[in-house]
Amino acid sequence: MRIEIIAKNSRVSEKLADIINKKVGKLDKYFEDDTICRIYLKNEAKKSKMEIQVDYKGNFLRAQAYEDTFFDALDVVLPKLESQIYKHRTRLEKQLRQSAFKDKMIFAEDLPVDPKLVKTKRFEMRPMSVEEAIEEFGMIGHSFYVFVEEGTNAVKVLYLRDDGNYGIIEPVLA
Repeated sequence: MRIEIIAKNSRVSEKLADIINKKVGKLDKYFEDDTICRIYLKNEAKKSKMEIQVDYKGNFLRAQAYEDTFFDALDVVLPKLESQIYKHRTRLEKQLRQSAFKDKMIFAEDLPVDPKLVKTKRFEMRPMSVEEAIEEFGMIGHSFYVFVEEGTNAVKVLYLRDDGNYGIIEPVLA
């Protein structure tokens, strides 16, 4: 597994790079040698943000954490990533190393119970502009807002980004 450390708004000390390479390198037991693991480091306000993105054979796993230091963030993000690997184990098993799941987990203690679909909501939607969707979004207090865009009748998802701005997801049929 190839590890790439990418820093924005911060400098990576040799000590931090060594610890990242050592700890993230333990995930090597799951992936083939051609797997790319990118670690993004960014200082935001008073928190250190670490995002780990694993690209293996066209599939992606991603986890992130905000902590006081990058060292703390590493200890939070690795169990999240490993839990994702185990959660998607059946789908990934054919693509990961043959011995990936023989030993116990490295970082995560116990896996949380698999979440199940427990509710389906249906609601009427009227076409609206992006500006109207932002207003509605602000009133409902959810982490996203689904709307139909006026003029195109396209379904879009409005969400709040980590930087406090808005983003839109535009689904496209394959």
